[in-house]
Amino acid sequence: MRSHPVIAIATVILVGFGVKLTFFSAPKAAANLGSAGSVGVSVAQTKILPVEKVHDMTFVFSDGD
Repeated sequence: MRSHPVIAIATVILVGFGVKLTFFSAPKAAANLGSAGSVGVSVAQTKILPVEKVHDMTFVFSDGD
């Protein structure tokens, strides 16, 4: 019985991917707790954005009169 080359190629790719995940896992990130300073935003730093008035007629229904 002849082996199908597509099945053989797919098997090699899946085994190679499994080996890659096993041996070449991503390094774990370490948290640097010493550099965390005060995090905050003052009112003077914020910008006031312009307001646009819109005539919204989304939920206006007619009575059909």
